[in-house]
Amino acid sequence: MTTDPRPLYTRATAQAARLIRTVRPEQLTAPTPCTEYDVRALLGHIVGGTRRIAVVGEAGEGQGEPMTAPDVPDDGWAEAYDEVRERALKAWRSDERMASSVTVPWGEIPGRAALSAYVMEIVAHTWDLSEAIGRPLALDPEPAEFALAAARQALPEGPREGRPFDPPVPAPEGAGAYERLAAWLGRVPLSRA
Repeated sequence: MTTDPRPLYTRATAQAARLIRTVRPEQLTAPTPCTEYDVRALLGHIVGGTRRIAVVGEAGEGQGEPMTAPDVPDDGWAEAYDEVRERALKAWRSDERMASSVTVPWGEIPGRAALSAYVMEIVAHTWDLSEAIGRPLALDPEPAEFALAAARQALPEGPREGRPFDPPVPAPEGAGAYERLAAWLGRVPLSRA
């Protein structure tokens, strides 16, 4: 991908922050399309994963960072995400980081490719969260279109052994960018599950 992922990452994370602020306490135990997570666990993964993304941007690798955030209180998710989001945006600001190699769970790759994958991750989890809490906000389609292109480039169409995504499922007729991305990642809306 030749598009600079930084503006899309900024937009995607701002959108995720707005969505996280809408989560009500009674929704924390609701299921999500990401079947291993309820809303609380998904929020923990979003916060923990964003912290890891920040560390990768800062240090070039972040394998020691957990992908969860177990110590965030139920009323602290928005603040915790805002904090790690700002840290990640700062960490990925430089052109040097975008051009240099970083180490991520799937190998050593250019920073630009890593941040493109992280756009895909936050966009997918934003959709997961939106589905779980009843779609309270209209989602910006441009980050999803970018994420879908990144996902199609990074993930095979068939079996995905060793990867955290199921094989693609058919997207519904007339599906928007988020639904097509979700389908490529093997997810179905809760209404169809």
